[in-house]
Parts: sequence; C-alpha cells; structure tokens
Amino acid sequence: METIIILIFLLGYLQITLEHNLKIDKLIPALGMMAALWAIIALWHLPVFEVNAELKELEPTHIEEILLHHLGKTSEILIFLLGAMTIVEIIDYFDGFAAIKSYIKTRSKRKLLWIFSILAFILSAIIDNLTATIVLITILQKVIRDRETRLWFAGLIIINANAGGAWSPIGDVTTTMLWIAGKVEAGSLVLRVLLPSIVCMIVPTIIASRFKVFSGEVDVEEKAEGSKSKYGPRMLYLGLGMIVFVPFFKTITHLPPYVGMMFSLAVVATFAEIYSNKKISITSVNTESQEEAHHSPVHAALTHIEMPSILFFLGILMAVAALESLGYLFTYAEQLNQAIPSRDVVVMLLGAGSAVIDNVPLVAASMGMFSEPLDDSLWHFIAYAAGTGGSMLIIGSAAGVVAMGMEKIDFFWYLKKIAWLALIGFVAGALVFIAMRDFLF
Repeated sequence: METIIILIFLLGYLQITLEHNLKIDKLIPALGMMAALWAIIALWHLPVFEVNAELKELEPTHIEEILLHHLGKTSEILIFLLGAMTIVEIIDYFDGFAAIKSYIKTRSKRKLLWIFSILAFILSAIIDNLTATIVLITILQKVIRDRETRLWFAGLIIINANAGGAWSPIGDVTTTMLWIAGKVEAGSLVLRVLLPSIVCMIVPTIIASRFKVFSGEVDVEEKAEGSKSKYGPRMLYLGLGMIVFVPFFKTITHLPPYVGMMFSLAVVATFAEIYSNKKISITSVNTESQEEAHHSPVHAALTHIEMPSILFFLGILMAVAALESLGYLFTYAEQLNQAIPSRDVVVMLLGAGSAVIDNVPLVAASMGMFSEPLDDSLWHFIAYAAGTGGSMLIIGSAAGVVAMGMEKIDFFWYLKKIAWLALIGFVAGALVFIAMRDFLF
C-alpha cells in the first residue's frame, strides 16, 4: 500500500510540475491527490500518527483527530493569505500602486535597474513576491519601451523579488508557512536571513549593472502619472502599513497571525468603504458594475482574489499532511540524514530543487521531515533556500511564472541570460548565512 500511496503522490506532483506543458491548472492534481490519499487512509484503515516534537517520535492517533488537526493548521495559512490578498486588491482598487511610478524620475538604465531591484526587494517583503512582481512589471511596461531591455529588467526583478520575500514572514508563502507553523519567529527570521537575502539581491544586480544592456538612457513611453484616485497614495501606505503591523500584533497578543491579518483587513476595509462612499471617480476599476464597485470596494477586491492559488495550497498542504500522518516523511528524514549527514547540503539541494519543483510542497514536506525546535538554524536556512532557489529557473517561482506570462519570456532565454546570475546570488547568500550561523549565532 505504501508503494501505491507514493505513486499517487509522485504522479500528482509530476502533473503539478508539468502544468504548463499539460495545460492543466495545478490545483486539479493537487486537490485530486489530496482526496485520493486521505480516501485510501480511511478505506484501508491505515494507522496514522502525529509527531511528538519533544520526544522526536511518532504517536498513534485517530484519523478524525489528525485530519482536523492538519485542516486547522492549513486553514490558518489560507485565511492569512486571503486577508493579505484582499488588502492588496483594495489598494489596487484605489489605483494605489500607481503612486510608486510617480517616484521614478531618472532615465538612466543603470539607475532604473537599482530602483526596480530595491523596490522588488522591499515590496516583496510586504505584499509577497508574486504581487510585487506583477506591480513592478506593470510599471516597467509603462516606463521602458524596448521589449528586449524590459526582459532583462524583468529577469532581475524576479531574482530580487524572491530574495526580498525570503527574509520576511509575510513575503513568501513558504516563509509564511514556517512562521504560522511555529518553526520561526518573525524577529529571528529577519535577523538571520535579511543579510543573506540582501547579498542574494546585490551580487546579481552589481554584475548585471555592468552589462551593455543597462548602459545609456531609456526612452520614456509616457509621462509618469500619479494615482487616478486622490485616495490612492493614502490607501497604499495604509494597506502596506497594516500588513507590516501583523507580526507586531502576533508578538503583542500571542494570537495566530491570521487573527492579526483579519484585524488589518477590517481597518483597511473600513477606510475603503468610507472613501468609496464619497463617490470618488476611479477609472481604473475593472468590474461589470461601476455602481456596485463604488458601493463596496471590498466586494470588488474579493472578486479578484486568486482562488485557484488558495485551492492549490489547500490540496498540496493536505496531501503532504497525509504522508506526514502515515509517518513516511519522518522515516524518510531519518534515511536522508544517514545518507547525507550535512544538513547544509540537504537544504542547498532543497533550494536547487525548488527551481524545478514548486517550493510550497517542498517546504511542507520539510516541516514533516524534521522536528527541530523553534528558531533552529535549519528552519531559517530552509526559508532562505526555498525562497531564493526558485529564481534559477523561470518556472521555479510564482514570481517567475507571472513574469513569464506578462512579458512572454522564453524559458531558454531566461536559462541562458538570467539563471547563472540567480545561481551566483543564491550561493553567495547561502555562504553568508552559513558564516553568520557559525560565527555570530
């Protein structure tokens, strides 16, 4: 039966990896794999276990209890993401991100590279790397006319957005998973991963800034304009500020992060409703009914939420939870430790693997494989490696996939032009992390 279960998981995993080749949304195999695995456990009455982190051993339990336990932990992540996505969509409803474009004054390609790189690094730490990439490439398309030049900028945005998301508990789905699961504290994650992430961002950007493509000036396609709504900048700062407030809320109240995110959403939604009731003119809203959109910006924002991504996370996290409940991941972790004694090598391989395979299930599996305590350096290294390793292939991260779609970036162009820069940044940051861990912490 173990062979059948592993085969189902691997087939589902393969379909997720080949999503773009098969033209099948990855949420379909994820949900199917989840249902099939738990159905087999129930129908064949397979024994399920939960991991005792203190004793580092498996303890028998009942399927109803373990299923409810994993569903609760998964729901914490999903509700947190729903709140963050809604806040971002509310900001976009008021055309808040257009305020960022108004700050870009230079025409120098080299200066623009650094501006977009720093913005990608900072924004991704607040609104997640996927959203930051969408925002910046949208701005990029309005600032730079030449497509070949835009491709280079987009490639560096991918690297820097992933680097920025790795050190923040709200910057990447994988770091959010580790934070909510109680593997890392927000403060220690920032303290230990920020500098390696900065190195991962700076090294490729310094190298790329010497390229001929980033010399000279650009022909600006259109004059920089501010937000089309007078409340845009205000909603931008309010939304970003309330997202950043979530880790502080958790530290003060010791409540799960999703509670703080719901509080932040309530505050942002309140101001959104107030401003919307003032009958402002927002021409950028793309809804079927302008009257309805003005009445409730929250409802309009919810219609733009990436529900396929939420369902994918549900499927893949619960599928991995099935393997964890059966004790397979615990057993494989012991075998892996015996085969590769060096944890650093294991984590580096995990980072490289995230360039080929989605990093969400990889991190989910690692949480089931290892039972190290809160804030162990292993979890910080996993956060860095999984967050930045996906930059080595354009299909290796959500930021890369969305950039690929928005700019029609060729897989092999990215592999030839950008991948080696991402690899250098990844290794440089990893070496800095190891040095900090061994000599400072």
